[in-house]
This record gives sequence, C-alpha cells and structure tokens, in this order.
Amino acid sequence: MTYQTLELAVDDRVARLTLNRPERMNAFSDELLEEFKKAIAVIDNDKDVRVVIISGAGGKAFSAGYDLQETANAPKRSIAELHERYAWQQTFNMSVWQCSKPVIAMIDGYCLAGALELASCCDIRYCSDTSRIGALEARFGGGMGTLMLPWILGNKCRELVYTGDILPAAEALRIGLVDRVFPQVDLAAETMKIAKRMSRVAASCQSWNKRAINQTFEIMGLDLALRQGLDAASILRAIGSPEREKFDELRRNEGLSAALAWRKALFSPFE
Repeated sequence: MTYQTLELAVDDRVARLTLNRPERMNAFSDELLEEFKKAIAVIDNDKDVRVVIISGAGGKAFSAGYDLQETANAPKRSIAELHERYAWQQTFNMSVWQCSKPVIAMIDGYCLAGALELASCCDIRYCSDTSRIGALEARFGGGMGTLMLPWILGNKCRELVYTGDILPAAEALRIGLVDRVFPQVDLAAETMKIAKRMSRVAASCQSWNKRAINQTFEIMGLDLALRQGLDAASILRAIGSPEREKFDELRRNEGLSAALAWRKALFSPFE
C-alpha cells in the first residue's frame, strides 16, 4: 500500500511507521489520520510483525499535533458536529491502543498537543534527550479530546494540563511521562534494540499480555473516562472563550505566526 503522509518499513519482525510531513513538523492532517488507521490495521494483520515503532520524519518533531493551518477557515460547528469530529480523531489515537501488538512511540524533537495524545495511547514512550513534550491544548482554550494523561501520570497530570507547559526530556522522564531517554544520536538504535527483544517473545504471549493490561485499565473505567473527556472537549470548543476567539481572529486575519506570537506574549513573563 502506498501512503502520502506516512512511511512504513518492516525490519525483522518490527514495523517502523513514520509520520512523514516534515515540512509541517508532521502535523496531523485529515489525510494522515485516515492513512494512519489503515496502516495500523495492515500492521495488525501482518503475522510477520510483532512490534510497532511510531516516529516522525525530519528530526525536528515527532509531531506538532493537529494542523492548525488546515482548520484555519473551518466553519463554526455545533456541539454535535464537534463531538462527531473529536470522536473521529479519537479513533485515530485509539488505533494504537487497540492494536494487538506492542506499540512504541519514539519521540525525537517536539511532541505537542494532539501528538502527545497519540503518544499517550501507545504502550511505551521513548524519547531523545533533546525532545520537548507538552499538552498545549489549554493555551489554545481547548480540552484534550483523548485524555489519557491521568492514566499515565495520575494526579501529576494536573500541572501539565493546567499550565500547558512544554517539558524537557529529563522532566518528562522524572514524572513518568516517558519511559526512557536516550542521547539523540542513539535513540533509533536503542529503541530498535528493545523492540527486537520484544519481538523475540512469542506473538501470542505479547498479544494476550497487552490485552490483559488494557482490560485492567478498562475495568477501572478507562472507556467511560475517555468519553467524558471527549464530551468536555466538545463543549469547551463550542462555548469558546475570549482567548480562543482572539487567537482565531488573529489566525484568520494576520496568519498563524501572529496568533502564536500573541499567545506566547501572554505566558512569557511567567515562564
């Protein structure tokens, strides 16, 4: 299968799925979401693949999240329409959770907003020592459509979500947001080495272990919690806020750079 926004390669039982929009810092377009879900389905059905690595092309970012330029002139949506769209986006994020094989997010560079939602749905997160990771939704006046962070960080997620701060790799490791940090030059090799070790475990064992671990979270209420997060994000986006309206006005009239500069100025005195 040929992809326009992804690259897929298989190396000795390990699939490497690369987000391939480096000119946009691998930002998520609608096309990428659809291709990604199809690629994960292909990988899941490939008996020769036992482990999956998700990465970003270009060396600057795993991904900067959803493509703001693509939605700059989108029409105003009702709560029902927003809920439908966010639910569709959640199927993208949850595709890696529902994949029967272990999925590793290999983060090099920025991993922001929606990209962190995707990474948080992966089984494991490794990153380079130069990576920067943040839940920026709050600084856009938005909620996280796939709110996995409480399940990873517990109450520690509050500061990250409430501030919209971008964390360096060492801090992300300290709070448990990522599982390992490697020097940037070693990230790919070290991640692949671990993936190859995982791939030597019997496929049925990995599949049932992942299923059992996932079901543990689901028994504790993961599905219901994610639906609540989806509802909250939809309502928040529909009711709006003065800050979000100002950002969107600047984005439409003066461009994304002007909107981002305005937002940065709000926080920079307190960074």
